[in-house]
Amino acid sequence: MKIHIIGGSGSGKTFLAEKLSKEHSLPHYDLDDIMWDNQSDTYGVKRDMEERKKLLDEILQNEDWIIEGVYYKWCKQCFADADKIYLLNVPRYQYRYRIIRRFIRRKLGVERGKKETLKSLCNLLKWADEYQEKDMVQIRKILVPYSDKVIEK
Repeated sequence: MKIHIIGGSGSGKTFLAEKLSKEHSLPHYDLDDIMWDNQSDTYGVKRDMEERKKLLDEILQNEDWIIEGVYYKWCKQCFADADKIYLLNVPRYQYRYRIIRRFIRRKLGVERGKKETLKSLCNLLKWADEYQEKDMVQIRKILVPYSDKVIEK
C-alpha cells in the first residue's frame, strides 16, 4: 500500500502517518527529511533539487510507503503512485493550537524537534495561515485527477 498525506503545519500529518504505519506495518517517510539538510551545521539549509529528487525516487521505488509533508510542487509523482491520498484540512484555531503546543513541548524537552525560537514560531504561524489560504487551493487543483483516491479529513 502506498499512502500520501498532505496538509499544513499542525494538521496532524505525522500523527496520522505514525498511526497508519503501526496499523499496517508500513514504512513512514517525512518529506521534511528530504527537503532539508539535517546534517548541515546551520538550521534551515535546503537540499539541492537533484538530491531531493534522487531521495524521493528511492522511496517511490518501494512496494509500500507512507509519505507525509506540506510539499506538493516537487511531489507530483507521489500523488500519481499513491493508492490513497489523505488531504488534511483543519480549522485555523486547531492548527495554530497544535503548532504552539508542539513548540512548548519541544522547549520543555518533552518532544524532540528542531531548534525553534519565538521568532521562528511566529513565522511558522504566519506561514501556516498563508498555506491554508493559498497553497491548499493549488493542492486541490493538482489533486483533481486523483479525486477517486483522495480522502479529505
